[in-house]
Order: sequence, then C-alpha cells, then structure tokens
Amino acid sequence: MYFASNIKLLRKRKRRTQDDVATALDLKRSTLSGYENGVAEPGLEMLISFSKYFEIAIDTLVKTNLSEFTETQLSQLERGYDVYIKGGQLRVLATTVTPDNHENIELVTEKAKAGYRTGYADPEYISILPAFHLPFLSREKKYRTFQISGDSMLPIPDGAYITAEYVHDWNSIRNRHAYIILTTDDGIVFKVVENTININGRITLHSLNPVYDPYSVHVNDIKEIWKFVNFISQELPEPKNDNDSLLETVKNLRKEIQNIQTKLNL
Repeated sequence: MYFASNIKLLRKRKRRTQDDVATALDLKRSTLSGYENGVAEPGLEMLISFSKYFEIAIDTLVKTNLSEFTETQLSQLERGYDVYIKGGQLRVLATTVTPDNHENIELVTEKAKAGYRTGYADPEYISILPAFHLPFLSREKKYRTFQISGDSMLPIPDGAYITAEYVHDWNSIRNRHAYIILTTDDGIVFKVVENTININGRITLHSLNPVYDPYSVHVNDIKEIWKFVNFISQELPEPKNDNDSLLETVKNLRKEIQNIQTKLNL
C-alpha cells in the first residue's frame, strides 16, 4: 500500500501545504497528517475525494509506488493522458534513466521494431534497448530513436535513424508535421500527420513520396506518438529531379482512370 507516500509526494509536487489540501477536501489538518504518515487510513468516500483532487485513479494512488516514477512518467500521470486522450486507462511510458535519473534516448533498430510492437509498454523490454544521449537535446523532454525502412518518406533515406520527442497530448499534434506513430495494425510508421482528432477521433497519415496514398487511423488503434526532431543517415538524400514531377503525373493519371472506371460501372 503506497497511499500515504503517494499523497504526500503529489501534494508537494503541487506545492500545496497540508492546510491547503485539508481545506480543499474539508478535512482537519491533523487528519491529513495522519493519512500522510500512515497512522490512519481513509474510507472509500475519502479515497474518491483524493482521486478527484489529484485527478489520479484510486488504484494508482493505493497500489503504485509513485516515488519510483521518472519525471516524465509523473508528468504524464498528473496530466491524465492515456490511450483515449482523456480518462480511461493511463498511458504511462516505459523508459530508462541514468544513475542520476536523467532520461536515456533508447534506440529501436530495424531488427527491434517487431519486438517493440508488443513490448513498448514493458519496462523489461525497454531496458534491453541500446541507450545513448545527444547533448543538444533538452533534458526536460523524453526522446527515442527509431530506424525507418522503405521509401515512403523520401528524400529521408531507407535505414535512417529518426529521433523524436514523446507526445503526451495528442490534441497538440500539428498539421503537416512529421511524427513516428506506433499503430496496432502497422507497427512503427513515420509519416506527415493531419490531425482531426477533435472532429472524428482520427489522424491522417501522409507520405513524402507521392506514390503512396494517405490513410487515416483512429486514436483507439494508436499506442504511441513521437514528434520528429532530427534524423541521422549514412546516405545523402537524393536531389530533387524531374522524376518527382513524373511520379506525381502518374499518380494523378491513375486516379483519373479509377474515376472513369467507377463512372462506367455505374
């Protein structure tokens, strides 16, 4: 049972005194002190009050040792972000840290992508991934690096390593920006995103390579989203040439033919 230490930790993170919290919950300060010191246990109604005050589930307050969470994980918990954007199951990121509690950048190589698809939330799996640091990135944010494959995001070449920042709030996703998305069906994909979550609960994924058509994914089918920061590659991007316009022309012709065939079949 971690209730006593958890409410004390959360209170201090909110920079509230015992008097502040006691007043908000209509308690005596001595009663709250008893809860925090573990010499008294709250009833169900009071547990509900604490849950509403801190906006954290009762099970989490009672069964989870929040002192073992990293700053990133605590921030997620306090903001209430989860797989359904707000409410429901908590989406707490599995992560690794240095001995002095600074976030690592874990590396998900091409060979590790299949395992990441099922092990992304497993701390034991995340702990075996290679980890490193980039000194020019903020220590206040969480980053992970993914190796991409294929030509859908050319001119970013096949095999490039994409470093991206973890996105807590999916409503903050910006249109026409690139993201790494972990989906139920496709695993890890790297795409330019159109955000319509507030309209229909979906995001549309676009490739930089015009040969590939865009497609949409519902938020219920998304596990993680990471915002593109930079990429590392051993190859120079191919220069833009006339083939790009030719590919676009072919793509448009294909769509026109499909439209004509649809009309003929009516």
